[in-house]
Amino acid sequence: MEPLRILLAEDDPLIVEGLSELLAREGFVVESSPTQSGAVELALRPHADFALALVDLTLAQGNGFAVMNAIKAATPQVPVIFLTASDDELNTVTGLSMGADDYVAKPFRPRELVARIQAAIRRARPERTTLSLGPITIDLDRAYVEKDGEEVMLSALEYRLLLLFAKNAGKLVTRDMMRNALWDDAGAFVEENTLSVYIKRLRDKLEDDPAAPRLIVTVRGLGYKAAPDGGRA
Repeated sequence: MEPLRILLAEDDPLIVEGLSELLAREGFVVESSPTQSGAVELALRPHADFALALVDLTLAQGNGFAVMNAIKAATPQVPVIFLTASDDELNTVTGLSMGADDYVAKPFRPRELVARIQAAIRRARPERTTLSLGPITIDLDRAYVEKDGEEVMLSALEYRLLLLFAKNAGKLVTRDMMRNALWDDAGAFVEENTLSVYIKRLRDKLEDDPAAPRLIVTVRGLGYKAAPDGGRA
């Protein structure tokens, strides 16, 4: 996983140096600019992908409010933390009312700043709930399925069936369990032969070799079983 990147808009070179070293030790990559225009240019660069912006309110050239507005307009999901003077209550309140996610007063305590940064990023990037089945990854929040990094397009019933296997990896999945998983909104049961059709469709989309399935295998007379490792060596 690539390290998260932080945009720092700060015109004090000592603070820039200290923060860059501190955040590098925490696993972040810092890109900085001492000016409003430079920070905005960094923030709006294609594929900038900053996890968070640290913005000094009182820049020598420009101001932090304009930097925050540009960031929020282009990437509203990116949290912004203001760095403020300890006695600058008015600007602090103004920044928060304009959409800043947090503020830290100078001189700040390094560990507190890191904790604030990590908390803001967690709020902005909640962990997704996923299930894995061999090379298959299922993002439950988005109902998104991928195999080896490539999206797999499934119908609603195929998706429900895959969830059943993923939640019961290594266990026997009976046809009655499959019927319950595929119970449709109209209240009709799925016919017996239809179950075999959906198993074939899943295998066609998920197996390396559908003719010799290793991910969803048949347990004769009982049902099916999904291999937790996908049957790969």
